[in-house]
Amino acid sequence: MPQDRRVTQTVSAPPRRSPRIHRAWWVALVAFLALVGAAGFRATPSVMIDPFRDEFGWSHGTISFAISVNIMLYGLTSPFAAALMERFGMRRVVAGALTLVAVGSGLTVFMTASWQLVLCWGLLVGLGTGSMALAFVATVTDRWFVARRGLVSGILTAGTATGQLVFLPLLAVLVEDRGWRPASLLVAGVALAVVPLVWFLLRDRPEDVGLRAYGAPTAPDVEAGPPAVAPTGAARRAITALTTAARTKAFWLLAGTFAICGASTNGLVGTHFVPAAHDHGMPVTTAAGLLAVIGVFDLIGTVASGWLTDRFDPRLLLGVYYALRGVSLMVLPLLLADTVHPPMLFFIVFYGLDWVATVPPTIALCREHFGASGPIVFGWVLASHQIGAALIAFGAGLTRDAYGSYDMAWIGAGALCAMAAAMSLAIRRRTSVVGRAVHPPG
Repeated sequence: MPQDRRVTQTVSAPPRRSPRIHRAWWVALVAFLALVGAAGFRATPSVMIDPFRDEFGWSHGTISFAISVNIMLYGLTSPFAAALMERFGMRRVVAGALTLVAVGSGLTVFMTASWQLVLCWGLLVGLGTGSMALAFVATVTDRWFVARRGLVSGILTAGTATGQLVFLPLLAVLVEDRGWRPASLLVAGVALAVVPLVWFLLRDRPEDVGLRAYGAPTAPDVEAGPPAVAPTGAARRAITALTTAARTKAFWLLAGTFAICGASTNGLVGTHFVPAAHDHGMPVTTAAGLLAVIGVFDLIGTVASGWLTDRFDPRLLLGVYYALRGVSLMVLPLLLADTVHPPMLFFIVFYGLDWVATVPPTIALCREHFGASGPIVFGWVLASHQIGAALIAFGAGLTRDAYGSYDMAWIGAGALCAMAAAMSLAIRRRTSVVGRAVHPPG
């Protein structure tokens, strides 16, 4: 018997050395770059409203309708995209989505009628960006990370702000000096440039390369398992996840708060801040620069929010975020002027830190309540985010046409944020479902 033990020890394979940098971080980097590329076009609406109106004679309401279609499809595509990523893989879906963004952006240079704006800017780009929306963030973090999920979701979410930061000032200068068409072509080119990176570097699951997810527990004699079998019926699974999650109070509270999040960020500020500032005499390039600064501080705020989500109750974080955002929006009408002054800079910094800081705790709550189906359920929660954003993007444009200012839109959004703060605190904690599929309410 002792001899047998010695033989066993001799033939046992030595433990595989882990790479110094886990592959999950490279996957997160590629995902970040893809989100930055997609964000390029999403940064353009606020700097193109006035050029479209000047060249084609379209009203704020007409242009805002095309933006609202884009925002709506961005959200409604997301849950199906999350299911498609499970069926066909992240690499195929994201590469196709970037191509669709490039096609939609490039075709806008040929448009002559408002319906073409809705088709290119609304339909094609909305479907493309929706296919790699924040549900993509949830899918990457759930597949590739066990530890640091909150931090990674914060970094990836900040990719959209980084895209805004990188593109918005350049787009504003291009629109001002060369017109809006070169800006559209620039966005199309950047989206196409990211496609090869996605195709050659992104991998769907850690098992595809013989690894475990970052932070997953390991056993010395257990090898990484085979790749998980992708489920069939992506659309059916997305619908099933919705119908099951919709039986819970937590889903409706998360969907409601995130709808208000969308209304108070990209739907209102992201779309109408630049024209609203221009109404007060501020140059478009200056206003676009301020919106880009929001992107800088959003990068900081969202990463910090991810770090906080790993350590504190996400419900309390959401309550604080929405309350502070509501106060800042109600004050904004008093701050708009023809020049940049210290109170406006304070608003930009304060609001920027809170821009999408709500995403990491919302993803965490979806994972907590809906387990393995959390990414798909978050896709539906994101759909509500974009529905809220689309409604206020269109409504704020109509408000500007009717009253000549955006003041009522700012104040109304602030009041909605106060409601979202209360709704966040009403969500009950549930910590026993991690790793399980969506379940019926008990």
